[in-house]
Amino acid sequence: MGMSRAAIRYAKAILETAVASGKAEKVNEDMKSIVATISASADLKEFLSSPIIASDLKMNALSEVFGTAQSETKSLFRLLQENKRFEILSAIASQYNILFDEMNNVEVANVTTAFPITSDLEAKILAKASTISTKKITIQNTVDPSIIGGFILRIGDKQYNASVANRLQELKREFSN
Repeated sequence: MGMSRAAIRYAKAILETAVASGKAEKVNEDMKSIVATISASADLKEFLSSPIIASDLKMNALSEVFGTAQSETKSLFRLLQENKRFEILSAIASQYNILFDEMNNVEVANVTTAFPITSDLEAKILAKASTISTKKITIQNTVDPSIIGGFILRIGDKQYNASVANRLQELKREFSN
């Protein structure tokens, strides 16, 4: 999903507020929860983006769903209510997570494997990731059986392909020449 400039601005403002109050980490957890909840519920996503539903109802629903959220997160809800911008809540939350990671020198490594990642494979991936990036790495695993085995590591704009499917493609190219 493309990030709107408004979502980026809201995320920066919330991050500044959370850092000033010393709750950036807790607000980051709220934002992760918001992203996960909205992406898991098509109904909630549709509810928040519907122009027909009153913003008071949306505010009440968010207060109910995210009742344990930090005060900074709840103030974001109030701001979105005032500006009638609830539809960009998920984008704001994911942008906040990105900005929080950048602030803490953390980079997300997207790892595609043929099966759920094991601790042994995770150690190998982290070792390879340390040669690609100087930042602290967190791993996000995607399972794709079509790569047969091994892994594909993506950090930012760099990719390392150690999949069996890729090796088979290389062999096929060698034999066809």
